[in-house]
Amino acid sequence: MQDEAPGRVVYVGGVSDLHCPARFIVARHGEAEYETPEMNASGGSLTTLGRQQARELGERMRGERVAAVVCSELSRAVQTAEIAAGVLGLPVRVRERLHEYPAGDYLGRPYEHGFFDAMVRSWLAGDLHAGVPGGETGRETADRVLAVLDEIADLSRGETVLGVSHGGVILALWGAIAPRSAEAPASDLVPNGSSYVFERGADGWRATG
Repeated sequence: MQDEAPGRVVYVGGVSDLHCPARFIVARHGEAEYETPEMNASGGSLTTLGRQQARELGERMRGERVAAVVCSELSRAVQTAEIAAGVLGLPVRVRERLHEYPAGDYLGRPYEHGFFDAMVRSWLAGDLHAGVPGGETGRETADRVLAVLDEIADLSRGETVLGVSHGGVILALWGAIAPRSAEAPASDLVPNGSSYVFERGADGWRATG
């Protein structure tokens, strides 16, 4: 269930009696290379720079008291999580439904910056109805990912979890949790290896940095 207020969506279902918030550091995977330049559903593999970004992500997490590492099933996210978790001495748990929004009708076509930039700009403004034809709306992407994070939060009260996912997912989360926030990334700039903090408490989700 979700409770909507002007300019903000608070998710209140999925976690019972959560007095100690679960803290999620959601990171974008490192730089990756792909077999083709067209949009696809494959995982991609980290470049040398991407591996460095993953190590740096792990180093940044040393002082965060991370208790668990989860990631999307796409290979670029798995590789990033494994490298970062190796720095922290933690195992990685792959979770379905943390993947990037699907390419839909754009599958096999070149990435169209104009369309996708406008789409995610609307997400950040709180309008999650926009989406990829044949794929998902921003609402569907955010709901899919938040359902997984709710499940993890129920088992991670008072703990910090590192989640490695994707740029579009991060933009959808900001739009769902803290639309129009000055702290949100620019619509065309979710740097590889960057991370953002969200908390799930008894009163719902909030962005904290």
